[in-house]
Amino acid sequence: MNISSSVTSKQLMELLLNVAVVRPVFIWGPPGVGKSSLVQRFADLVGLPCVSLLGSQLAPEDLIGVPQIVGGVSRFCPPSMIARNEPYCLFLDELNACTHEVQKAFYSLILEKRVGEYRLPEGSVVIGAGNRAQDSAIVKPMSSALMNRMFHVQLKVSHREWLEWAYENELHPLVIQYIETRPDHLWVQPPKHEEPFSTPRSWHMLSDALKEYGDRLRPDTLEVLATGCLSPHHAGQLKAFYKQSHYKYKLHEIIEGGANWPHQPEDRDVLYFMAQSFRAHLIKELPESKDALAEHHKKLAHRAKALLKNLSAISLEIAQLAVARDEAGESLPDWFLVEIVRDLPRLVQKKEA
Repeated sequence: MNISSSVTSKQLMELLLNVAVVRPVFIWGPPGVGKSSLVQRFADLVGLPCVSLLGSQLAPEDLIGVPQIVGGVSRFCPPSMIARNEPYCLFLDELNACTHEVQKAFYSLILEKRVGEYRLPEGSVVIGAGNRAQDSAIVKPMSSALMNRMFHVQLKVSHREWLEWAYENELHPLVIQYIETRPDHLWVQPPKHEEPFSTPRSWHMLSDALKEYGDRLRPDTLEVLATGCLSPHHAGQLKAFYKQSHYKYKLHEIIEGGANWPHQPEDRDVLYFMAQSFRAHLIKELPESKDALAEHHKKLAHRAKALLKNLSAISLEIAQLAVARDEAGESLPDWFLVEIVRDLPRLVQKKEA
């Protein structure tokens, strides 16, 4: 499932407050981006209890109930979890993971807020959520009849909003500082094979584990914790970031000329992390067009070429990675790459060989 436009968590909350109160909403998104917690937050905001049903664990009778004879006539009695007297928010999590038979059982519940003869109390809200097929999750095609009964929205990750939430909820300082430095590591597309991968949820899990260790945290312990939650590459980078913080290597001091690249063999992981952070800094600070260059951009570009030259003297491979297009397709501005080709041809020639 792909929707051409996506919303952040704040935009989703505004949408739920305006749309979910009148029409059922289905939230699409990869695992671990906060779909469930956002629905709970919405329910708290509007003052409704939130009842969650997990689609992947439901059978049709879990919704429509079992038949009973009442006055000589059979009638279905829905479960007490659904059949409530006061309005509530019904959250259908992993709705697109349930069987087609269960999907059919949801038709009247979603469209008419009715199960057999039981109707949800006036003011009740129905919200569904699920992962996408491209997320390597357990999903089933959603029938067109069910699809057409809901308003669909796709949730995306915003590192700025997540950092606001992280500060409010006092996540571990190491996690916050790292994501501030490498916001592109907050979330990755789920891998096609079985391994941990980075999501807002996994960073939260890591924060909880780090808090439990407190002052007893060591680099080898951090490595175990990080590799148990994060993408392997991000786990290695976090360990290097921790070492960098411990040994007081500061990227801004290197850029300003007050310090040099770490060059000891045992600091190679720190060097790699700082080179990648340097690259991210250039992508953020240098304009896409050379016509937009201001004086401070020119100074940064000049300093960056000198630093890349120094970096290549320590490790040509790491310097090549610093100027190469990354796996997400991001690259340094074209005009700056042209200057690198002109002034530091060895980097590009070696990289392309």
